[in-house]
Amino acid sequence: MINRRISSELNELLDTRPAVALIGPRQVGKTTLALSIADHRPSIYLDLESDADRAKLTEPELYLSQHSDKLVILDEVHRLPNLFQNLRGLIDRGRRSGRKTGQFLLLGSASIDLLKQSGETLAGRIAYLEMGPVNGIEVPAGELNTLWLRGGFPDSLLAPTDRASQRWRQDFIRTYLERDIPLLGPRIPAETLRRFWTMLAHHQSGLLNAAEFARALGVDGKTVAAYLDLLVDLLLARRLEPWHANVGKRLVKSPRVYVRDSGITHTLLGLTTQEDLLGHPVAGASWEGFVIETLVAAAPPGTQSNFYRTSAGAEIDLLLTPPGDRPWAIEIKRSLSPKLEKGFYLACEDLNPVRRIVVYPGQEVFPMKQDVEAMPLSVLGTALAELA
Repeated sequence: MINRRISSELNELLDTRPAVALIGPRQVGKTTLALSIADHRPSIYLDLESDADRAKLTEPELYLSQHSDKLVILDEVHRLPNLFQNLRGLIDRGRRSGRKTGQFLLLGSASIDLLKQSGETLAGRIAYLEMGPVNGIEVPAGELNTLWLRGGFPDSLLAPTDRASQRWRQDFIRTYLERDIPLLGPRIPAETLRRFWTMLAHHQSGLLNAAEFARALGVDGKTVAAYLDLLVDLLLARRLEPWHANVGKRLVKSPRVYVRDSGITHTLLGLTTQEDLLGHPVAGASWEGFVIETLVAAAPPGTQSNFYRTSAGAEIDLLLTPPGDRPWAIEIKRSLSPKLEKGFYLACEDLNPVRRIVVYPGQEVFPMKQDVEAMPLSVLGTALAELA
């Protein structure tokens, strides 16, 4: 089992809140993590995709009140959205009887319904925790290239060969398109959504041009926005918003878009091996997306993530602004001898960031001109994690 950094945060929330929702894409390891927690505290596990377990909840209050002394783990909880109203009553009853924490752990595939239902009925009673794929500070530095190629879904990362890993990701994409997304509500033709997902992979790290996507798919701009919203809500795509501030410059206002898992990006583009990847034009943009996912996951809760770009050419790949602090300016280079363009220095003059960092795929930290530091991904990720 891969040791996930999120496990200590999840245990801490269970010790301080009555209910915790652990959300993330399918196959990311939510159930494995929940069952490992269940090994260390009195628990009961129900899989709501199982007919037998759903039958136990025909009268949910009656059944769950019999287990009020345990942590109740409800997997794929979005399958029973009406359950949230019952959970509210059970949580309040537990509070009155002196049990204020660790009552429910809800696992869901980040469905819109799950967030909407829990937000309306469990306000003040639930904490949310996002679990993404394995990231760059959860593996040894020597395994970063494998993680970048295969992505962070555990079954893909740990497959015996690159070809077996690719086959797993192909099945994952097919299952999402043909089974999981229709179960979550939207009625979108699987082939249309696959084309849109593949277009996002080709467009990795690019500015969103909804009109261009719309023309290619034969739909309107609002439909493209709905497709993107769906993939963002399912934690399969990232929309990185531009930095907005009164700096007296004309700022780019379109977001940048990324397929969040690098392995899924490579599968959508038909790239199986490291040689395939390094010979493809998407390699630099894929590395950028991979680094951004790691750093956003490592940063303290509440950190804002943006990019900065002006019409005059000043640009920073990633701005991370921890709560109550000035931003960290981060440039991402796929080169062992990184060189910065003039636009980065101009952007730093505009924003006066607290740190100026270039992430590169080497192993050493070394200084560059104008207070810029070159850092390996694992070193910067660890530095961000220590801010929490």
